[in-house]
Amino acid sequence: MSTTALLSDLRETLLPGRDSRHGPLPPLLLSMTLVTGLVDAFSYLLLGHVFVANMTGNVVFLGFALAGAPGFSTAASLTAVAAFALGALIGGRLGSRHRDHRGRLHSSAAAVQALFLAAAVVLAAAGGSLIAAGYHYGLIAALGTAMGIQNASARRIAVPDLTTTVLTLTITGIAADSALAGGTGSHAVRRLLAVATMLAGALLGAALVLHTHAYDPLAIALTVIILGATVTRVMGKRDPNWVRGGAV
Repeated sequence: MSTTALLSDLRETLLPGRDSRHGPLPPLLLSMTLVTGLVDAFSYLLLGHVFVANMTGNVVFLGFALAGAPGFSTAASLTAVAAFALGALIGGRLGSRHRDHRGRLHSSAAAVQALFLAAAVVLAAAGGSLIAAGYHYGLIAALGTAMGIQNASARRIAVPDLTTTVLTLTITGIAADSALAGGTGSHAVRRLLAVATMLAGALLGAALVLHTHAYDPLAIALTVIILGATVTRVMGKRDPNWVRGGAV
């Protein structure tokens, strides 16, 4: 992949032009990838070794819990999966309602997601610095639902390589499509940005949990989602081309 193509991929992902096929969606989906890292750092470190966004890891944790491994909870993992599925159902309904307008889909899904994140911020603030056990399941339910909505809407928005959560296929694509493997290196920069963004979110989330208020990662996640919803609501009002979608 040439340097020109790499720079073009970088620009289209971080600073898309007005006539870009996906408009502001790539950087907004990257910001949602940051949110994934933030909330999973919070849930894993404070809610008993459970993920609320990465369901692959959660299913593995469920297996650990069923085998009796210490530090893992069957009930917590099942709650996270059920809440995520509920959120995905909500996101799917929103996707069906706004199937012809990705701007409205993103802004409406992000607005509903923000409501669940706001509830989680309130619960985390009430739960204290170490999050009292009585708040765990409420937080898992609220965050799992929020992340299910995010994943379902990102799936319907369908910007290639920006799922906001699943990185296994992203990392596979980086290697399998590289020049070393005989590929073209298509969207390598976008894929690397997705990996780096989730890493940054996890790093920031863990640092905040360990050194500041427990609810800070969730407050940042809420702010990011609200800003993203505002951007697509404003920019999508005049029906620009990017709201209709189209494969890259």
